[in-house]
Amino acid sequence: MKQNNSQTTGTISITRRQFIQRSVMTAVFAWPMLASARMFGTNDEIRVAVVGCGGRGGAHIAGFAGQKGVKIVAVCDPDRQRLKATADMIETKYKYRPDEVVDVRKLMERKDIDAFSIATMQYWHSLPTIWACETGRDVYVEKPLAHFIWEGRQMVNAARKYNRLVQVGTQARSRDTDRQSYEFIRSGQLGKIKYIFCFANKPRKPIGKRTEPLPIPDYVDYELWCGPARKEPIYRDRLQYDCSFIWNTGDGESVNQGVHELDMARWVLGETGLPRRMMSIGGRFVFNDAGEVPNTQISYYDYPSAPIIYEVHNMLASKTATEPPNYRNSRTDTCVQCEGGYVMMHAGAVMDNDGKQIKKFTGSERHFENFIQAMRSGKREDLHADILDGHISTNICHAGNVSYRLGHKANAAEMRAQIGDLPLFQETLDHYLTHLKAHEIDPGESLLGPWLEWDEENERFKHNRKANKLVRGFYRKPFDVPKVKM
Repeated sequence: MKQNNSQTTGTISITRRQFIQRSVMTAVFAWPMLASARMFGTNDEIRVAVVGCGGRGGAHIAGFAGQKGVKIVAVCDPDRQRLKATADMIETKYKYRPDEVVDVRKLMERKDIDAFSIATMQYWHSLPTIWACETGRDVYVEKPLAHFIWEGRQMVNAARKYNRLVQVGTQARSRDTDRQSYEFIRSGQLGKIKYIFCFANKPRKPIGKRTEPLPIPDYVDYELWCGPARKEPIYRDRLQYDCSFIWNTGDGESVNQGVHELDMARWVLGETGLPRRMMSIGGRFVFNDAGEVPNTQISYYDYPSAPIIYEVHNMLASKTATEPPNYRNSRTDTCVQCEGGYVMMHAGAVMDNDGKQIKKFTGSERHFENFIQAMRSGKREDLHADILDGHISTNICHAGNVSYRLGHKANAAEMRAQIGDLPLFQETLDHYLTHLKAHEIDPGESLLGPWLEWDEENERFKHNRKANKLVRGFYRKPFDVPKVKM
């Protein structure tokens, strides 16, 4: 009888070739510690690698290269066209040319990098953050921190295990208007916080709906571009940013933008975890495209200190309107309603209960500078947006989306019944239904998500297996996100 050349463990059988391939891949991802923890003096040069050459990558380059004593030594992107254009821009503007690297794993092997600046889409945030921590580098990583709740915890664990500084791109923490608003509210001059209304009225357009898959340009390494996400055909019109509106690679407005507003809300409340329960209602209406995430959504976060509402409008105010809806004459902000008035935190505007402005804060934002300052001091407490804060605030947003994704079609009466005796949420539902009516949309096309209860100790939902599958997420080999043990 011919011998089966395989290794068997329990019920799992793999061939010798598979075993060798897996062993090699494991070796590739088992990075040596290439840098040791250090503080940088005032005159020491800090060498940064920017991963992701899209719009936020450009902001990262401007934020770091414009600082004295900071140099961009490498840029990285699986899109060679964007990669070259970014290197050309740096050479033209800053008079030196960084290395162009397609595969981020190659950067991990280098010894001339002190910090990684990660400006990819969120499904590619966790791996380079963890790898950079493992190899002894500090990290600035864009928001939202992670694509799934579980992987965000692994990122936090990596930062703590390897004693690295990791700043999250929730830049409102370094914006003067928000910081002064925070201090004013916490001073108690407006009395107790009654509720917080967060909102994003950001007009979006359909992303297309193709009958044939989008051709992948030969200058894009699609295997690397997909990374941990499923490698599947694309039926939208653009490869890049519009991946935000597909669950495989994105999380929609309520996470991508929402983390800014909800981070401010949690900060000003002084909450250090998720709400005890949450619920979401919404839908993707009118666009008729390949998008999957909602373009209209309301979420309720039931904190004991004060409730938080988040509202998303990606459509205009009505079928004939030329502008999106607004909340108290503002498009996107965190409105903290107190007993004696309210504060628009991003705008730095303090209003009385009649809508009259009584105080105005101004200033600038220095989030990249804060990260470099923390690297020079070597103190985690100097970071304005430590990874743990980014993790918690991102999780709030994800929790609302998990409720939405588990939802079912329901009419307005069912929505009202499930909301129950929560006047603020009922009022927000009125706004939601009025918006749908302005677009002649049947409310019954909405998805009504369930109430979900949060288990803070175990960072998962209580008694809901389907919800916890979305907490854990999915990964494509060999780009599995590792469990980082403390």
